[in-house]
Amino acid sequence: MSRFKPLRLLAAVTLAGATFMAQATDFTVAYQTTVDPAKVAQADGAYEKATQSTINWRKFDGGAQVITAVASGDVQIGYVGSSPLAAAATRQLPVETFLIATQIGAAEALVARNGAGINSPQDLVGKKIAVPFVSTGHYSLLAALKQWKIDPSRVTILNLDPPAIIAAWKRGDIDATYVWDPALGVAKESGKVLITSGELAQVGAPTFGAWIVRKDFAAKHPEIVKAFAKVTLDAYADYRKDPKAWLANQSNVDKLVKLSGAKAADIPLLLQGNVYPLAADQVTALGAPTTQAITNTATFLKEQGKVDAVLPDYAPYVSAKFVQ
Repeated sequence: MSRFKPLRLLAAVTLAGATFMAQATDFTVAYQTTVDPAKVAQADGAYEKATQSTINWRKFDGGAQVITAVASGDVQIGYVGSSPLAAAATRQLPVETFLIATQIGAAEALVARNGAGINSPQDLVGKKIAVPFVSTGHYSLLAALKQWKIDPSRVTILNLDPPAIIAAWKRGDIDATYVWDPALGVAKESGKVLITSGELAQVGAPTFGAWIVRKDFAAKHPEIVKAFAKVTLDAYADYRKDPKAWLANQSNVDKLVKLSGAKAADIPLLLQGNVYPLAADQVTALGAPTTQAITNTATFLKEQGKVDAVLPDYAPYVSAKFVQ
């Protein structure tokens, strides 16, 4: 009978492989121009290899656009900031957060244009500030104005996506902007930073980036979502193990520049400006801390008239099961 054991083992392995392959499928991922270590894995095709799938990567300029695409079913997995995530959950869209991508620091900031006469926060009164609406930058801008006791009605807030912000900035049509790279880098060339998202986090207005997935896709392909999360976390671990050595690898920097649009010289500061949670941190983060952060963000958005109500519980929109 022992001679049949290898056949049984082969059958078991084949069955396991067939089970995983049944999970594999073609799907679309919405990414943004944020600077993070996982962009290297994206450039290297690591996600395709881990999920054994064909992935259609679609670049978006803001979280609100990502939410619209995910809600329509055109996108299955997407990268969003905490503000559009809170708005989506409040609308009870069929999504769940399965990974905290980054805790935003200096990678998003409010920049005043040189020559606009803005030397202090109070000088923003009467000025034009551009920001993508319902983005983390929008949330942070409103939080900054609240911190400085400036009524938002006393400034002109324009809803522009990052490419439009770059164009408006170069024309001199706007006085300030709250944005991320590559628009942030362009603004900093001829402007000065008034406050960063990291500084706002210290006074009670933290923002973060997250990976979300449609609930129907996650239910049908849980192994794909787990594999996607693992590739991301492995990339973070590789960077955090030795940031200097990681940055010394020019190939890593080149891949970030290509996918983010940021300047190579800005990459080190942008990476240092954020925190990329490791696997051990994710299980805890994807619980009460994230649920509470979404609740707080939704409450703020309601105060600003950006959402109609705040849900009693945001736990259904956050899950740690894909990182455990």
